[in-house]
Amino acid sequence: MSSSPVFELAVELMRRESVTPADAGCMELIGARLETVGMVVERIDVGEVCNLFARHGKGAPHLMLLGHTDVVPPGPLEHWTSPPFSPEVREGMLYGRGAADMKSSDAAFVVALEQFLTEHPDHSGTVSLLLTSDEEGPAREGVRAVVPRLEERGLLPDACLVGEPSSRERLGDTIRIGRRGSIQAKLKVRGIQGHTAYADPADNPVHRAGPLVAALGQMDFDDGDEHFPPTRLQISNIRAGTGADNVTPGELDIWFNLRNNPNSPADQLEARLRQLIETHDPGDWTLDWRVSGEPFGPATGPLPTVVDAACREHLGIAPTANTGGGTSDGRFLGPRGVPVVELGSVNASIHQVDECIRVDDLDRLPGVYRAIIAGMLLADS
Repeated sequence: MSSSPVFELAVELMRRESVTPADAGCMELIGARLETVGMVVERIDVGEVCNLFARHGKGAPHLMLLGHTDVVPPGPLEHWTSPPFSPEVREGMLYGRGAADMKSSDAAFVVALEQFLTEHPDHSGTVSLLLTSDEEGPAREGVRAVVPRLEERGLLPDACLVGEPSSRERLGDTIRIGRRGSIQAKLKVRGIQGHTAYADPADNPVHRAGPLVAALGQMDFDDGDEHFPPTRLQISNIRAGTGADNVTPGELDIWFNLRNNPNSPADQLEARLRQLIETHDPGDWTLDWRVSGEPFGPATGPLPTVVDAACREHLGIAPTANTGGGTSDGRFLGPRGVPVVELGSVNASIHQVDECIRVDDLDRLPGVYRAIIAGMLLADS
Protein backbone atom coordinates (compact mmCIF):
# COMPACT_ATOMS: atom_id res chain seq x y z
CA MET A 1 0.00 0.00 0.00
CA SER A 2 1.47 3.34 -1.03
CA SER A 3 1.42 6.31 1.32
CA SER A 4 2.77 8.80 -1.22
CA PRO A 5 1.15 12.25 -1.54
CA VAL A 6 -0.16 11.47 -5.00
CA PHE A 7 -1.71 8.19 -3.88
CA GLU A 8 -3.46 9.82 -0.94
CA LEU A 9 -4.82 12.65 -3.09
CA ALA A 10 -5.94 10.29 -5.87
CA VAL A 11 -7.83 8.14 -3.38
CA GLU A 12 -9.50 11.20 -1.85
CA LEU A 13 -10.62 12.35 -5.31
CA MET A 14 -11.83 8.88 -6.26
CA ARG A 15 -14.03 8.72 -3.15
CA ARG A 16 -16.05 11.64 -4.50
CA GLU A 17 -18.90 10.53 -6.75
CA SER A 18 -18.30 13.07 -9.48
CA VAL A 19 -20.35 11.45 -12.23
CA THR A 20 -20.54 13.97 -15.06
CA PRO A 21 -21.37 16.83 -14.80
CA ALA A 22 -20.94 16.69 -11.01
CA ASP A 23 -17.62 17.69 -9.46
CA ALA A 24 -18.52 16.56 -5.90
CA GLY A 25 -16.05 18.96 -4.30
CA CYS A 26 -12.94 17.81 -6.16
CA MET A 27 -12.08 21.32 -7.35
CA GLU A 28 -12.58 22.84 -3.91
CA LEU A 29 -10.05 20.36 -2.54
CA ILE A 30 -7.59 20.95 -5.40
CA GLY A 31 -7.99 24.72 -5.38
CA ALA A 32 -7.25 24.97 -1.66
CA ARG A 33 -4.04 23.02 -2.08
CA LEU A 34 -2.84 25.07 -5.04
CA GLU A 35 -3.49 28.35 -3.23
CA THR A 36 -1.07 27.27 -0.51
CA VAL A 37 1.79 27.24 -3.05
CA GLY A 38 0.93 30.66 -4.44
CA MET A 39 -1.28 29.86 -7.42
CA VAL A 40 -4.06 32.27 -8.29
CA VAL A 41 -7.18 30.11 -8.31
CA GLU A 42 -10.50 31.08 -9.85
CA ARG A 43 -13.73 29.33 -10.66
CA ILE A 44 -15.28 29.85 -14.08
CA ASP A 45 -18.42 27.77 -13.59
CA VAL A 46 -20.92 27.68 -16.46
CA GLY A 47 -24.43 26.43 -15.79
CA GLU A 48 -24.17 23.28 -13.71
CA VAL A 49 -20.58 22.63 -14.82
CA CYS A 50 -17.62 23.37 -12.54
CA ASN A 51 -14.45 24.80 -14.06
CA LEU A 52 -11.25 25.70 -12.21
CA PHE A 53 -8.40 27.79 -13.61
CA ALA A 54 -5.24 28.18 -11.53
CA ARG A 55 -2.08 29.95 -12.65
CA HIS A 56 1.34 31.00 -11.40
CA GLY A 57 3.91 33.34 -12.91
CA LYS A 58 3.49 35.68 -15.84
CA GLY A 59 4.33 36.00 -19.48
CA ALA A 60 5.66 33.46 -21.93
CA PRO A 61 6.12 30.62 -22.23
CA HIS A 62 2.75 29.60 -20.82
CA LEU A 63 2.32 25.86 -20.21
CA MET A 64 -1.20 24.71 -19.40
CA LEU A 65 -2.02 21.40 -17.71
CA LEU A 66 -5.49 20.23 -18.73
CA GLY A 67 -7.73 17.65 -17.07
CA HIS A 68 -11.21 16.80 -15.83
CA THR A 69 -12.70 15.73 -12.51
CA ASP A 70 -15.89 14.13 -13.85
CA VAL A 71 -16.18 10.40 -14.48
CA VAL A 72 -18.55 8.17 -16.42
CA PRO A 73 -21.30 6.31 -14.52
CA PRO A 74 -20.09 3.09 -12.88
CA GLY A 75 -22.79 0.89 -14.37
CA PRO A 76 -24.25 -2.03 -12.39
CA LEU A 77 -22.64 -1.89 -8.96
CA GLU A 78 -22.95 -5.66 -8.51
CA HIS A 79 -20.51 -6.17 -11.38
CA TRP A 80 -17.70 -4.42 -9.52
CA THR A 81 -15.35 -6.50 -7.38
CA SER A 82 -15.23 -3.61 -4.91
CA PRO A 83 -17.47 -0.50 -4.77
CA PRO A 84 -16.48 1.95 -7.54
CA PHE A 85 -16.26 4.94 -5.19
CA SER A 86 -14.47 3.08 -2.39
CA PRO A 87 -10.92 2.83 -3.80
CA GLU A 88 -9.18 -0.43 -3.02
CA VAL A 89 -5.70 -1.79 -3.68
CA ARG A 90 -5.40 -5.41 -4.79
CA GLU A 91 -2.17 -6.98 -5.98
CA GLY A 92 -0.50 -3.67 -6.69
CA MET A 93 -3.47 -2.16 -8.55
CA LEU A 94 -5.67 0.71 -7.34
CA TYR A 95 -9.30 0.02 -8.30
CA GLY A 96 -12.16 2.49 -8.53
CA ARG A 97 -13.96 4.78 -10.96
CA GLY A 98 -11.57 7.48 -12.14
CA ALA A 99 -8.44 5.50 -11.30
CA ALA A 100 -7.18 5.79 -14.89
CA ASP A 101 -9.57 8.35 -16.41
CA MET A 102 -8.39 10.60 -14.98
CA LYS A 103 -8.21 11.39 -11.28
CA SER A 104 -4.76 9.80 -11.20
CA SER A 105 -3.49 12.50 -13.54
CA ASP A 106 -5.39 15.21 -11.67
CA ALA A 107 -3.65 14.20 -8.46
CA ALA A 108 -0.30 13.95 -10.21
CA PHE A 109 -0.72 17.42 -11.73
CA VAL A 110 -1.41 18.88 -8.28
CA VAL A 111 1.54 17.18 -6.60
CA ALA A 112 3.86 18.08 -9.49
CA LEU A 113 2.80 21.73 -9.25
CA GLU A 114 3.26 21.75 -5.48
CA GLN A 115 6.76 20.32 -5.78
CA PHE A 116 7.81 22.51 -8.71
CA LEU A 117 6.54 25.78 -7.23
CA THR A 118 8.08 25.03 -3.84
CA GLU A 119 11.45 24.46 -5.52
CA HIS A 120 11.15 27.20 -8.17
CA PRO A 121 8.84 29.99 -6.97
CA ASP A 122 10.57 32.49 -9.26
CA HIS A 123 10.41 30.45 -12.46
CA SER A 124 10.13 32.14 -15.82
CA GLY A 125 6.88 32.15 -17.77
CA THR A 126 3.50 30.87 -16.63
CA VAL A 127 2.19 27.49 -15.55
CA SER A 128 -1.55 26.90 -15.26
CA LEU A 129 -4.05 24.15 -14.57
CA LEU A 130 -7.50 24.02 -16.17
CA LEU A 131 -10.00 21.46 -14.86
CA THR A 132 -13.61 20.86 -15.86
CA SER A 133 -16.47 18.59 -14.82
CA ASP A 134 -17.84 18.42 -18.38
CA GLU A 135 -15.39 16.27 -20.33
CA GLU A 136 -17.28 12.99 -20.13
CA GLY A 137 -20.61 14.68 -20.88
CA PRO A 138 -21.77 17.00 -23.67
CA ALA A 139 -18.59 19.12 -23.28
CA ARG A 140 -20.46 22.34 -23.97
CA GLU A 141 -19.99 24.23 -20.68
CA GLY A 142 -16.51 23.08 -19.79
CA VAL A 143 -13.29 23.73 -21.70
CA ARG A 144 -15.27 24.66 -24.82
CA ALA A 145 -16.84 27.57 -22.91
CA VAL A 146 -13.77 28.56 -20.87
CA VAL A 147 -11.17 28.79 -23.66
CA PRO A 148 -12.80 31.77 -25.44
CA ARG A 149 -12.93 33.62 -22.11
CA LEU A 150 -9.24 32.96 -21.50
CA GLU A 151 -8.46 34.11 -25.04
CA GLU A 152 -10.25 37.41 -24.41
CA ARG A 153 -8.02 37.92 -21.37
CA GLY A 154 -4.82 37.04 -23.23
CA LEU A 155 -4.41 33.82 -21.22
CA LEU A 156 -4.31 31.19 -23.95
CA PRO A 157 -1.29 28.93 -23.39
CA ASP A 158 1.69 28.51 -25.70
CA ALA A 159 1.52 24.74 -25.13
CA CYS A 160 -0.86 22.33 -23.41
CA LEU A 161 -0.21 19.03 -21.64
CA VAL A 162 -3.35 16.88 -21.30
CA GLY A 163 -3.37 14.15 -18.65
CA GLU A 164 -5.72 11.79 -20.50
CA PRO A 165 -4.79 8.08 -20.31
CA SER A 166 -2.66 7.77 -23.45
CA SER A 167 -0.54 4.75 -22.57
CA ARG A 168 -1.38 1.32 -23.99
CA GLU A 169 0.61 -1.31 -22.07
CA ARG A 170 3.24 0.58 -20.08
CA LEU A 171 3.14 4.06 -18.60
CA GLY A 172 4.62 6.42 -21.17
CA ASP A 173 4.73 4.01 -24.10
CA THR A 174 2.36 6.24 -26.11
CA ILE A 175 1.78 9.97 -26.28
CA ARG A 176 -0.75 11.78 -28.41
CA ILE A 177 0.52 14.70 -30.49
CA GLY A 178 -2.84 15.49 -32.09
CA ARG A 179 -6.27 14.06 -32.64
CA ARG A 180 -8.69 13.42 -35.45
CA GLY A 181 -11.85 15.47 -35.50
CA SER A 182 -15.24 14.04 -34.61
CA ILE A 183 -18.49 14.74 -36.47
CA GLN A 184 -21.92 13.47 -35.44
CA ALA A 185 -24.47 13.29 -38.26
CA LYS A 186 -28.15 12.38 -38.06
CA LEU A 187 -30.00 11.75 -41.31
CA LYS A 188 -33.81 11.59 -41.23
CA VAL A 189 -35.67 10.18 -44.24
CA ARG A 190 -39.45 10.62 -44.29
CA GLY A 191 -42.03 8.37 -45.92
CA ILE A 192 -45.67 7.51 -45.27
CA GLN A 193 -46.67 5.14 -42.49
CA GLY A 194 -49.12 2.49 -43.62
CA HIS A 195 -50.42 -1.06 -43.46
CA THR A 196 -47.89 -3.54 -44.80
CA ALA A 197 -50.59 -5.19 -46.96
CA TYR A 198 -51.51 -1.97 -48.75
CA ALA A 199 -48.59 0.43 -48.51
CA ASP A 200 -46.84 1.55 -51.69
CA PRO A 201 -43.20 0.37 -51.54
CA ALA A 202 -42.17 3.85 -52.68
CA ASP A 203 -43.60 5.30 -49.46
CA ASN A 204 -41.37 3.13 -47.25
CA PRO A 205 -38.29 5.21 -46.30
CA VAL A 206 -36.30 2.06 -45.49
CA HIS A 207 -36.77 0.74 -49.02
CA ARG A 208 -35.87 4.07 -50.55
CA ALA A 209 -32.77 4.57 -48.39
CA GLY A 210 -31.39 1.04 -48.66
CA PRO A 211 -28.86 1.83 -51.45
CA LEU A 212 -27.83 4.99 -49.61
CA VAL A 213 -27.10 3.06 -46.41
CA ALA A 214 -24.88 0.69 -48.39
CA ALA A 215 -23.10 3.62 -50.03
CA LEU A 216 -22.44 5.30 -46.68
CA GLY A 217 -20.79 2.15 -45.38
CA GLN A 218 -18.58 1.89 -48.45
CA MET A 219 -17.26 5.47 -48.51
CA ASP A 220 -13.49 5.57 -48.96
CA PHE A 221 -11.59 8.73 -48.13
CA ASP A 222 -8.04 7.38 -48.53
CA ASP A 223 -6.39 10.49 -47.16
CA GLY A 224 -4.14 9.31 -44.32
CA ASP A 225 -0.61 10.60 -43.95
CA GLU A 226 2.44 10.00 -41.77
CA HIS A 227 0.72 11.51 -38.74
CA PHE A 228 -2.97 10.68 -39.17
CA PRO A 229 -4.93 7.56 -40.15
CA PRO A 230 -7.48 7.94 -42.95
CA THR A 231 -10.83 9.58 -42.32
CA ARG A 232 -13.46 6.99 -41.53
CA LEU A 233 -17.27 6.89 -41.37
CA GLN A 234 -19.16 4.48 -39.13
CA ILE A 235 -22.93 4.05 -38.97
CA SER A 236 -23.90 3.88 -35.30
CA ASN A 237 -27.71 3.64 -35.30
CA ILE A 238 -30.54 2.84 -37.72
CA ARG A 239 -34.06 3.22 -36.40
CA ALA A 240 -37.47 2.96 -38.04
CA GLY A 241 -40.95 1.55 -37.46
CA THR A 242 -43.45 1.49 -34.65
CA GLY A 243 -42.54 -1.91 -33.26
CA ALA A 244 -45.51 -3.55 -34.96
CA ASP A 245 -44.89 -6.15 -37.66
CA ASN A 246 -47.72 -5.00 -39.92
CA VAL A 247 -46.98 -1.26 -40.07
CA THR A 248 -44.53 0.35 -42.45
CA PRO A 249 -42.40 3.14 -40.97
CA GLY A 250 -43.10 6.77 -41.54
CA GLU A 251 -39.54 7.84 -40.79
CA LEU A 252 -36.05 6.37 -40.91
CA ASP A 253 -33.22 7.70 -38.75
CA ILE A 254 -29.60 6.97 -39.71
CA TRP A 255 -26.92 8.15 -37.31
CA PHE A 256 -23.27 8.07 -38.28
CA ASN A 257 -19.96 9.38 -36.98
CA LEU A 258 -16.94 10.56 -38.91
CA ARG A 259 -13.42 10.72 -37.52
CA ASN A 260 -11.62 13.10 -39.85
CA ASN A 261 -8.03 14.16 -40.19
CA PRO A 262 -6.89 17.62 -41.37
CA ASN A 263 -6.90 16.49 -44.99
CA SER A 264 -10.71 16.23 -44.86
CA PRO A 265 -12.17 19.45 -43.42
CA ALA A 266 -15.67 19.21 -42.00
CA ASP A 267 -17.23 21.53 -44.57
CA GLN A 268 -15.89 19.46 -47.46
CA LEU A 269 -17.15 16.27 -45.88
CA GLU A 270 -20.59 17.75 -45.36
CA ALA A 271 -20.77 18.83 -48.99
CA ARG A 272 -19.73 15.37 -50.14
CA LEU A 273 -22.30 13.66 -47.90
CA ARG A 274 -25.11 15.92 -49.04
CA GLN A 275 -24.23 15.23 -52.67
CA LEU A 276 -24.26 11.48 -51.99
CA ILE A 277 -27.71 11.72 -50.40
CA GLU A 278 -29.09 13.76 -53.27
CA THR A 279 -27.67 11.32 -55.80
CA HIS A 280 -29.48 8.38 -54.14
CA ASP A 281 -32.74 10.37 -53.88
CA PRO A 282 -34.15 8.66 -50.75
CA GLY A 283 -37.17 10.97 -50.62
CA ASP A 284 -37.81 13.82 -48.21
CA TRP A 285 -34.77 14.12 -45.94
CA THR A 286 -32.94 16.38 -43.48
CA LEU A 287 -29.38 16.17 -42.19
CA ASP A 288 -28.30 17.32 -38.74
CA TRP A 289 -24.55 17.91 -38.89
CA ARG A 290 -22.64 18.61 -35.66
CA VAL A 291 -18.88 19.09 -35.46
CA SER A 292 -17.91 18.14 -31.91
CA GLY A 293 -14.21 18.59 -32.51
CA GLU A 294 -11.90 19.76 -35.28
CA PRO A 295 -8.72 17.77 -36.04
CA PHE A 296 -5.49 19.24 -34.75
CA GLY A 297 -1.79 18.50 -34.73
CA PRO A 298 0.79 17.21 -35.01
CA ALA A 299 2.14 19.27 -32.12
CA THR A 300 5.17 21.41 -32.88
CA GLY A 301 7.55 23.43 -30.76
CA PRO A 302 9.41 22.28 -27.64
CA LEU A 303 6.60 20.42 -25.84
CA PRO A 304 6.76 17.09 -27.77
CA THR A 305 10.54 16.98 -27.29
CA VAL A 306 10.27 17.80 -23.59
CA VAL A 307 7.61 15.12 -23.04
CA ASP A 308 9.66 12.54 -24.92
CA ALA A 309 12.73 13.35 -22.82
CA ALA A 310 10.76 13.13 -19.55
CA CYS A 311 9.43 9.67 -20.47
CA ARG A 312 12.90 8.43 -21.35
CA GLU A 313 14.51 9.81 -18.19
CA HIS A 314 11.82 9.08 -15.59
CA LEU A 315 10.08 6.04 -17.06
CA GLY A 316 12.91 4.44 -19.01
CA ILE A 317 10.83 4.24 -22.18
CA ALA A 318 10.87 5.90 -25.59
CA PRO A 319 7.23 6.81 -26.29
CA THR A 320 5.49 6.30 -29.60
CA ALA A 321 3.90 9.55 -30.76
CA ASN A 322 0.65 9.30 -32.68
CA THR A 323 -2.79 10.84 -33.18
CA GLY A 324 -4.90 7.78 -32.41
CA GLY A 325 -7.80 7.30 -30.06
CA GLY A 326 -10.99 9.28 -29.73
CA THR A 327 -11.26 12.91 -28.66
CA SER A 328 -10.18 14.93 -25.65
CA ASP A 329 -10.61 18.48 -24.45
CA GLY A 330 -7.41 19.27 -26.30
CA ARG A 331 -9.71 19.74 -29.30
CA PHE A 332 -10.70 23.14 -27.93
CA LEU A 333 -7.09 24.37 -27.93
CA GLY A 334 -5.31 22.53 -30.76
CA PRO A 335 -7.34 24.06 -33.61
CA ARG A 336 -6.45 27.52 -32.21
CA GLY A 337 -2.80 26.82 -32.90
CA VAL A 338 -1.83 25.63 -29.41
CA PRO A 339 0.50 22.58 -29.51
CA VAL A 340 -1.18 19.80 -27.50
CA VAL A 341 0.45 16.63 -26.17
CA GLU A 342 -1.36 14.00 -24.13
CA LEU A 343 0.38 11.78 -21.59
CA GLY A 344 -1.33 9.72 -18.93
CA SER A 345 -1.94 6.29 -17.46
CA VAL A 346 -2.56 2.97 -19.20
CA ASN A 347 -5.98 3.11 -20.81
CA ALA A 348 -6.89 -0.60 -20.91
CA SER A 349 -9.57 -0.31 -18.19
CA ILE A 350 -11.04 3.13 -18.81
CA HIS A 351 -14.87 3.34 -18.73
CA GLN A 352 -14.97 -0.32 -17.71
CA VAL A 353 -16.03 -2.17 -14.58
CA ASP A 354 -13.07 -2.50 -12.18
CA GLU A 355 -11.20 0.47 -13.67
CA CYS A 356 -7.68 0.54 -12.27
CA ILE A 357 -4.14 1.89 -12.35
CA ARG A 358 -0.89 0.37 -11.19
CA VAL A 359 0.10 1.95 -7.88
CA ASP A 360 3.70 2.15 -9.10
CA ASP A 361 2.55 4.08 -12.18
CA LEU A 362 0.56 6.48 -10.03
CA ASP A 363 3.58 7.12 -7.82
CA ARG A 364 5.75 7.89 -10.87
CA LEU A 365 3.37 10.28 -12.62
CA PRO A 366 4.18 13.45 -10.59
CA GLY A 367 7.89 13.12 -11.36
CA VAL A 368 7.21 12.92 -15.07
CA TYR A 369 4.86 15.91 -15.01
CA ARG A 370 7.26 17.91 -12.85
CA ALA A 371 10.05 17.24 -15.34
CA ILE A 372 7.84 18.47 -18.19
CA ILE A 373 6.98 21.67 -16.33
CA ALA A 374 10.67 22.23 -15.60
CA GLY A 375 11.66 21.49 -19.18
CA MET A 376 9.24 24.12 -20.44
CA LEU A 377 9.79 26.87 -17.85
CA LEU A 378 13.33 26.66 -16.53
CA ALA A 379 15.80 28.41 -18.80
CA ASP A 380 18.70 26.17 -17.71
CA SER A 381 16.80 22.85 -18.02
